[in-house]
Formats: sequence, structure tokens, C-alpha cells
Amino acid sequence: MVEVHIVYEGDLHCQATHAPSRSSILTDAPVDNQGRGEAFSPTDLVATALGTCMITIMAMAARKDSIRLGGTRVRVEKHMSTDPPRRIAKLVVEFTLAPGIPPERRPVLERAAHTCPVFKSLHPDIEVQLSFTYPD
Repeated sequence: MVEVHIVYEGDLHCQATHAPSRSSILTDAPVDNQGRGEAFSPTDLVATALGTCMITIMAMAARKDSIRLGGTRVRVEKHMSTDPPRRIAKLVVEFTLAPGIPPERRPVLERAAHTCPVFKSLHPDIEVQLSFTYPD
């Protein structure tokens, strides 16, 4: 169990504090939904959670084989629905992996991404597109 404490600061802004570490993040409603877009929106955090969770689980799998993923980049695109109700319709996750990953280990890492708890928690109506690029 982990607690997150959220304070609504007004004007569609929130501050969320992770109780164990005391680190905080701010949120704002997006410009296209009455906000000023001055911070991550709640749905931006879902997209961010997916990308960071996937690379973290991949790194756990890589660690078993002493494969280094440092420098790997993850780009996430969040697409909102155009029809009501407002929701995340699609997430595109693009991985550009660090050089030097043996070709025979790549499928293991890609499978690991699919086991991420955030990915497993997403509603099945959310389309998720994944791509993996290896520079060598």
C-alpha cells in the first residue's frame, strides 16, 4: 500500500505528494479542457506512467542478463477521444533502445514491456501501439 496525498489548489491545479518519498508533482487541466496546461494533466500522468513502467520492467529483465539500458529513450503520444465521453483513446509508445543489446535478447525485453502493471491496468478500449528501435 502506498499513499498519495492530493491538495486541490484552485484554478484546476493540484499538488500530489508521494507519502513515502515526499516528492511532489503538480497537475493542471489541459488547454483544450478549461485549463492553462501549466503542468502535466491527469491523463498525461497516465501516459507517463505507462512509458516509465514499461522501461522499468524492461530494465529489470535486462538486469538479469547484465544488459544495460542506460540512455534508452521512450516517447509517448497520448491521443484523446474526439467523441464523448472524454477519455484516452490511444497511446503510442516508441522505444529507442541503447546500443549493444544482443539481437537474441531483444524479444525478452519487448515481452517484458507487455507485462508492465500499468499496461495490464489500462482499460481494453485504449489502443496501445508499441515500437522498438535498436540503433545497431
